[in-house]
Amino acid sequence: MLRLSGLYLPLDHAPEALPEAIAKRLGIELAELKSHSVYRRGNDARRRNAIQLVYTVDVELADEAAVLARFPDDKDLRPTPDMAYRFPVMAPTDWRGLRPVVIGAGPCGLFAGLILAQMGFRPIILDRGKVVRQRTKDTWGLWRRAELNPDSNVQFGEGGAGTFSDGKLYCRVKDPRFLGRKVLEEFVKAGAPDDILWEAHPHIGTFRLVTMVESMRATIEALGGEYRWETRVDDIELERASDGNRRVRGLHLQDGSFLEADHVVLAVGHSARPTFEMLHRRGVHVEAKPFAIGVRIEHPQSWIDRARFGKCAGHPDLGAAAYSLVHHCANGRSVYSFCMCPGGRVVAATSEEGRVVTNGMSQYSRAEFNANSGLVVAIDPARDYPGGPLAGIALQRHLEDLAYVAGGSNYHAPGQRVGDLLAGRASTALGEVTPSYKPGVKMTDLSECLPGFVIEAFREALPVFGRQIANYDHPDAVMTGVETRTSSPVRITRGKDHQSLNVARLFPAGEGAGYAGGILSAAIDGIKTAEAVARSMTGMPA
Repeated sequence: MLRLSGLYLPLDHAPEALPEAIAKRLGIELAELKSHSVYRRGNDARRRNAIQLVYTVDVELADEAAVLARFPDDKDLRPTPDMAYRFPVMAPTDWRGLRPVVIGAGPCGLFAGLILAQMGFRPIILDRGKVVRQRTKDTWGLWRRAELNPDSNVQFGEGGAGTFSDGKLYCRVKDPRFLGRKVLEEFVKAGAPDDILWEAHPHIGTFRLVTMVESMRATIEALGGEYRWETRVDDIELERASDGNRRVRGLHLQDGSFLEADHVVLAVGHSARPTFEMLHRRGVHVEAKPFAIGVRIEHPQSWIDRARFGKCAGHPDLGAAAYSLVHHCANGRSVYSFCMCPGGRVVAATSEEGRVVTNGMSQYSRAEFNANSGLVVAIDPARDYPGGPLAGIALQRHLEDLAYVAGGSNYHAPGQRVGDLLAGRASTALGEVTPSYKPGVKMTDLSECLPGFVIEAFREALPVFGRQIANYDHPDAVMTGVETRTSSPVRITRGKDHQSLNVARLFPAGEGAGYAGGILSAAIDGIKTAEAVARSMTGMPA
C-alpha cells in the first residue's frame, strides 16, 4: 500500500472525483486502483472564496513497485508506514509484584492506566474527584448557582480538564511511532466519531468525551484495573534503596490509609497545586516553567466564519472556522491565541474557593453563537516570578484573587469590551457581543486583575490581529478574565526512563508534570510513561 499526499479537490466534489484524481496523479488507469482510503483531510483556505479540500490517501495498486519507480523523488508518494501499536512488554502470567498506581484520571492517567491494563499489570487509578457524570453535575453547580466543589469541578475528576474543553485531538509533538493514532483508535472504540481518524483537526466536544471516558473506564476495569474515586493523595512516602538512592514506598491517602506502592505515575494535571507543594516539601525535584496569562476573547462565530472562509462560510465540510494568531510586541512580550473554541462558550474553571479562572469549551457540533479563544501573553520564571519552584503558583493565585474581587466576589468574571481596553477606560455596558461565561460577567477594567505589561501587549496586538481577521479588534468584542491555567507552572523533572531525576520509580507525566499540553499530547505521554513503568517492573532496559 502507498500513501499519497497533496491531492486538492474543490468543495462539493463528487465522490468519484477522489479516485479519479488519484489515478490522474499517479498516471494509471482507474482499473489499476484496487482500493483507497482517506488518511487525512484538511482544507486550504488561503483563497477564502475558492477553498479546496486537501487529501492524503492510502492506496492499493495493481503494481505499486512500478508506480514508485516512476516517482523516485516525489516526497508526496511513499510506502504507507506501519502504524500498528505494539506493546513493548507484557506482564508475566505469574506476576506477584505490587500493582502500579496512577494518580489522576485525566487523558494522561487514562491512557497510562489503559496501556498498563492491556499489558496485564492491573493498575490502581486514584483521583480526588468523582466519576464523570457526577462531576458534571458538580461543575454545573458552579456555572448555574456559583457553588464550587474544590474536589469535583472543571479541573478535577474523571476525564481531567480536557473533558470540559473543545476536545481537540491534534498537537505538534513529533510522533514517529504513531502513538497519536493509537489514542484516536482507542477513542473510536470508546464511541468517538470515525472522522477523528482522518480529519486534519479532529475534535470531540464535551458531551461525547463524557461517554467515551466511561467506556474506557469499563475497559480498564474488565482487564483487572481498579479505580478509587474521591481519593486524594496527601503525601508520598519514600525510602532509601540499597544503592543509597531514594525511591517510592507508598502513598498516604486523605482517609488516613496507606497504599503500598513501588511504581507510581504522577498524572495529576496542571492545577494540582497541593500535590506540587507536597512533592516540593518531600524533596522531589520540581522547577518553575514558563506558562501564559491573559483572558478569553469572544466574537460572534459568524464574524470569524466570514473572515476566514468568505463566501464559503457555512459550508458543512468546513464547519465553524478556527484561527491561530501570534504577535511579538515592542515590549518584548508575545501575544497569542490559545485553545481556540469555535462555536463554544467561556466557562468558569476555578478549582479553589475565592478565585476566578476562565477556560473555553465547545460541543462536537460547535454550533453555539460565539467563538472564543484564550488571548494570552507568555511569561517566564526569570523575568516574571523568580521566587523559586512554586512562585508561578503564587502568581496564578494572586491574579485569580484579583479577578474574583473585580468580578464582584461571587464567581462572576470581570469583563471588558475591546474598544474600552484600547481606549484605557473601564467598561460599563455590553455592545453587540454577549459574553457566554456563567454564572455571569461584571463589566469593569481588566487592568485591575492583570499586570500592566499584559494590557500594554494587548493594546499593540489587537489592531494587528484585526488586520488579519476582520472585526477581531471590533470595539464590542468581549474579553473575560482571567486565563491563568494555560499550562502547568512547574515541571517535575524526569530522565529518559521517565522516572523522577531524584526519586526512583516515581514517574511524572502529562501536562501537570510539564511534559504535555492538551488531550492528545497528554495521552501520548501517558502511553510512553506506561511503557516505562512496565519496563521498570519487569527489569527490561529503558
